[in-house]
Amino acid sequence: MKRARRRSDSVGLAAPRSGRSSNENSVEVLEEGVRHPGVSRVRVARLGRAMLHAMGVDESELSILLTDDNEIQRLNRHYRNIDRPTDVLSFSQRQGLFQDCPTALLGDVVISVPTARRQALEQGLDITTEVTRLLAHGLLHLMGWDHVTPAEDRRMRRETDRLCAAVALDTKGARVTHVNRESGRRGNGQSLRRPMKGVK
Repeated sequence: MKRARRRSDSVGLAAPRSGRSSNENSVEVLEEGVRHPGVSRVRVARLGRAMLHAMGVDESELSILLTDDNEIQRLNRHYRNIDRPTDVLSFSQRQGLFQDCPTALLGDVVISVPTARRQALEQGLDITTEVTRLLAHGLLHLMGWDHVTPAEDRRMRRETDRLCAAVALDTKGARVTHVNRESGRRGNGQSLRRPMKGVK
């Protein structure tokens, strides 16, 4: 995450997509454009499932798009009127016009891997650690957290850190401990549609 405070990067989707059984935990990871060395779709999917479990929403579905600066800039410009790349965007399925529609789908988290890589280098981190942080930040937006005010920003950073600390990968998958599900401020996401398709 960039340390400078910015406008909310959480927005609402227009229409719910059909979901799986409410007892399943489904995370779909897609790559757009070229592959991203050092970033494993399998590991990112495991992280997503572990974070859903850590937040106590195992029944939810989540889509994650790993993309580049050009695509995330296009999305940022189209949906937020900000014509520059960013690190992560969240497209909530539970805000906006369809927030009262029953659906297991939380929404989509879009991560720019090149931006994540630059930020990891600046902070002396590996790329997986930074992608994990961005995924946690995006997921919290989908859960209703926001960082419009300095106080909200501090709370969300603390919760992001707790969520990242709760997720530890071993060779077999993900180990987690539960974190608090204290609600952050719900953003007033505008209604939009961002369909995502790809190989699971």
